[in-house]
Amino acid sequence: MDWITVIGLILFGIILLIVEIIFVPGTTIVGILGVIFGAYGIYLGYDYFGAGTGTVILISSVAVSLVALVVAFKGKSWERLSLKETNTGKFNENYLEGLQIGDRGKTISALKPIGKALFRDHEKEYEVRSNGGYINESIEVEISRIESNKIFVQPIKN
Repeated sequence: MDWITVIGLILFGIILLIVEIIFVPGTTIVGILGVIFGAYGIYLGYDYFGAGTGTVILISSVAVSLVALVVAFKGKSWERLSLKETNTGKFNENYLEGLQIGDRGKTISALKPIGKALFRDHEKEYEVRSNGGYINESIEVEISRIESNKIFVQPIKN
């Protein structure tokens, strides 16, 4: 029963490490648990069977881990799960269509400094930003600048 426990813990640790390296890259709980299970299995090998057998278990574990990693990388098992296409579409591509600097509109929510506004005859709500200040609801505003998909407005002074 001791051998089954030691080998089971070490193999489970190796499997978790391979999953971490190939499928879940980064230092996550999966890799940490793999190290913990493997190290505990090796520790039990030393504890149950002595220093000589424990050292053999340690060297065998490292060798099996390296062989398993080489086989996993050579087998290209991760390619079945990897993304092979790139997304060339853009979100909100035509979001600002028809809007220009100087267009006038009316806020439909308070801008703190971000809120919503309607422009010209558009029935579409736009997310707008004030130039740093607070603008109340139902205030006439004018587009002062457009950067990327961000619309900056300022209140119209009468």
